[in-house]
Amino acid sequence: MKRPLVFKKFATSLVLIMVSTIAFGQDSIPTPVVRDTMVLDTTVTDTIVIRKTLTKIKHIPRGVNLTNPVVSFNKTKPLKDKYKRFRVPSFWTKENTFGINLSEAAFVNWNAGGDNAVSGLGFLRFVRNYKFRYFQWDNDLNMRYGLNAQEGRRVRKTEDVFRLSSNLGYRRDTISNWYYSAQLNFNTQFSNGYKYPDRETPISRFMAPGYFFLGAGTSYISENQKFNLYLSPITQKSTFVLDQRLADRGAFGVKKAVRDADGNIIRDGENHFIELGFLITNNFDWDVAKNVNIRSRLNLYTDYLASFGNIDVDWELNVRFRVNKYILTTIGTHLIYDDDILFDEVKGDNGNVIDPGEPRLQFKQVLGIGIAYDF
Repeated sequence: MKRPLVFKKFATSLVLIMVSTIAFGQDSIPTPVVRDTMVLDTTVTDTIVIRKTLTKIKHIPRGVNLTNPVVSFNKTKPLKDKYKRFRVPSFWTKENTFGINLSEAAFVNWNAGGDNAVSGLGFLRFVRNYKFRYFQWDNDLNMRYGLNAQEGRRVRKTEDVFRLSSNLGYRRDTISNWYYSAQLNFNTQFSNGYKYPDRETPISRFMAPGYFFLGAGTSYISENQKFNLYLSPITQKSTFVLDQRLADRGAFGVKKAVRDADGNIIRDGENHFIELGFLITNNFDWDVAKNVNIRSRLNLYTDYLASFGNIDVDWELNVRFRVNKYILTTIGTHLIYDDDILFDEVKGDNGNVIDPGEPRLQFKQVLGIGIAYDF
């Protein structure tokens, strides 16, 4: 009768142990808990306990090196090129050029004869171009000045240019190279010009003359911006002669002063002259070879009112030979024809102009070897 009682106690103890093991066991995976809400949304939460056991290494091979790694830069070479930081791409392109051309001739007991001479020409050019989708804006500022010193005579001017041009264009799509354009051109000189050896009477000065062109038309601009053809059926040309003595003479096309029979001025000459006409401008930049470049600038203008069909020509052509980064050789020509610029004026004894002269073709050629620096 006692055995069934002992058996019952043993079974009860076994059941309690199994229940406690299931309820409080740490290595078991708990059953998912499902929580029901009023909107029949359920959330299931599972927890998995994983124990990681580390086993000690009892046998270490002889070839294994367990020392801490050491980083050394002894064999590291520096970068050849400077690190370039990332910059947001700009729609502007620029060109800055500064240079000096020099030429010299020296003679010591030279049987064939000759005078020591030295010439210098300095030039400075700034280009700023903007291009984004439908708009393009090109700006070019060019300045040049040259002097020549020769033994036995005073310094003379050989070059004097100040020129600014700006072209604003708009196109209807990004495929076409034709733009609706408006263009502005301005050019004059820095110092007085003389007909040597006379140094008392200037034949030109700053803003005497000064030319200002403003007009609208159409432009063809190549994708690489190396070729620009501008056609303007409506362009205003303003000629400024701010030196009153030259204005009284009627120089460069302005109305001259009115004089009496004795040569006295009754009415001063005008300092400003306006024309309205047709303008064609062409600029191209062509790399003939790796170190040979040709640049051309051509302006053709005719006035509708005064002399339609009579074309004013202003053409400048430069061939540049780049020896290296700093040495530059330039061969340049400049051709001008303007019927408002007269030569060989003849005056009477009383100062009155008997013959105003006639227009002539003007030509200049320059050869220079010097230093040029782009920055």
